[in-house]
Amino acid sequence: MPDFHYDVRGSGPLLLIIPGGAGHPMGLDGATARLAERFTVVTYDPLGLSRGALDGPIEDQQVAAWSDNAHRLLDSLLPDGESAYVFGSSSGGIVALDLLARHPGRLRHVVAHEPPSVGVLPDAARQRAMITEVYEIGRAEGVEAAVARLSAGLEGRTWEGAPEAVATEMNATTPMGIFLTHVLRPFTSHSPDLAALRPLASRLTLGAGHDSRGQLPYRTAALLAELTGGDLVEFPGGHLGILEHPVAFADRLISRCR
Repeated sequence: MPDFHYDVRGSGPLLLIIPGGAGHPMGLDGATARLAERFTVVTYDPLGLSRGALDGPIEDQQVAAWSDNAHRLLDSLLPDGESAYVFGSSSGGIVALDLLARHPGRLRHVVAHEPPSVGVLPDAARQRAMITEVYEIGRAEGVEAAVARLSAGLEGRTWEGAPEAVATEMNATTPMGIFLTHVLRPFTSHSPDLAALRPLASRLTLGAGHDSRGQLPYRTAALLAELTGGDLVEFPGGHLGILEHPVAFADRLISRCR
């Protein structure tokens, strides 16, 4: 059996959830409860963060490692010949795309919600520089300042600096600290395998939040849909729509998993 953590609830066809951030499934209970009325919902927790902060530092995380382990997880849970639905949001959406590109055999349909694969964008260099700045601010000024810079970058707002009052020491063993120091840069710099995804377009939906229109996550989702031939579907809320509108978001996801 896999050595990472996961949770199972509900019954019906298998739906694998790959959370965003550092893979911590916090805040997903509302959506997963709704989804569990229709599916066997498996929530993948690649670092085991739902069990608490890690004991020590970790290395930079890699998209391929997370998707390989997700594939192992599906193989351990699915009977021979059966396949699963997959939903990934944000960094989890990047993993979901890689899972489909490299391990399509056990997948019925993949929904990737606002995967921030900035390398596909015309202004990729500027967006990569913004991500680097987020990392550097986090190292120098702490989590709150880094999150403020990232939010401005995602929303396309001018950055004028965080107030000195929010400066704190970065704790790289907490979910947000791990995300900012070991997930954000390697995941956003990962290039999806567009050539592998195009023949699988009928099994791919790119999700974008209604409230994200004009923002970086929406732009990446829309362009990925264009480049792969996958559908582009709007979901309730913004980048964190699954937390903001859990039931409505789950219902929209259900409509794509048929």
